[in-house]
Amino acid sequence: MSLIVRPGILDIAAYVPGAHHLPGEGPIYKMSSNESAIGPSPAAMAAYAKVAGEIHRYPDGGANALRAAIAAGIDADPAQIVCGAGSDDILQLLTRAYAGPGDEVLYSAHGFLVYPIAAKSVGATPVAAPEKDLTTDVDALLAHVTPRTRICFVANPNNPTGSYIPFSELVRLREGLPPDVLLVIDAAYAEYVGKADYAEGNDLVRRHDNVVVSRTFSKIYGLAALRLGWAFCPPAVADVLNRIRGPFNTPAPAQIAGVAAWRDAEHLAAARAYNDKWLPWLADRVREIGLIAYPSVCNFLLVGFPSEPRLSAEAAEAFLRTRRVLARKMGAYGLPHCLRITIAEEPALRVCAEALSDFVKQAATQ
Repeated sequence: MSLIVRPGILDIAAYVPGAHHLPGEGPIYKMSSNESAIGPSPAAMAAYAKVAGEIHRYPDGGANALRAAIAAGIDADPAQIVCGAGSDDILQLLTRAYAGPGDEVLYSAHGFLVYPIAAKSVGATPVAAPEKDLTTDVDALLAHVTPRTRICFVANPNNPTGSYIPFSELVRLREGLPPDVLLVIDAAYAEYVGKADYAEGNDLVRRHDNVVVSRTFSKIYGLAALRLGWAFCPPAVADVLNRIRGPFNTPAPAQIAGVAAWRDAEHLAAARAYNDKWLPWLADRVREIGLIAYPSVCNFLLVGFPSEPRLSAEAAEAFLRTRRVLARKMGAYGLPHCLRITIAEEPALRVCAEALSDFVKQAATQ
């Protein structure tokens, strides 16, 4: 007798992370996963190393020190902070808690792939609302709300497009959603945004009982390997998540490194300044080459390529590999004509820009 898999599970296209390996020798310029270009805080590394002799101990199941540090930083009650193994763990927990068979989970068409994966994993139906100019369209999201909608995910700013919507649009979205729909604002890249009209959404959590903001230590804090994320929730939502999360879902080394990273304002500022310098640099080089650099407020750039085979994104990705540059293909996001390129270390950026230039020149002679 064969095991029976729950309906919807085999419909999931498994998440494929950015490539990290190439055959042969020489440096690999990894620009496929939006990791920090300057690495983790020295204070975080020191804190991590300090607990090496204690890894036989279970971690604090409540992540109390980390939650207290985060809460103090955003002027919140620590009881409203829930930590997880990366923000994707938080997104999965929210979906498990508030959606199921017969329900719908709404998101923007080019949003994070975890949203439809999480929906299908609980038997819910993912619903993608179209975007406008590769940007979340609040009117389209509201138009796709039905009586079966239970969660609305909005990545702001969005991965992989790099675009964002102003806080006023988040307010309009919240006001337009039914009270029984949970609005989840995925703000994984919030720290990179310097726009005056942007806000991560914490004020909406303070004012309403159906808004959650999720965050991560994987990007600007440089702790991707530790898998550490958190959410700012209304009290009732935090209570629900604490009932279903793993009892020790954040390792002790991650917790202590997270506290140190959170408190290292100087390193955070340095990471932001680095991105502010090199993001426009790469965008300018891409446009000079004759390719499309879509506007981005994140630590990556979405690059558009022509549809002709010799200049396609597929051909460009293969050419970049010959220069030992790893970029991210975007077919799974419905953007097969694009590559997403991380704002990585300076040598990687320069090699990548030169490789893209050579790729276009070579295609012109074919």
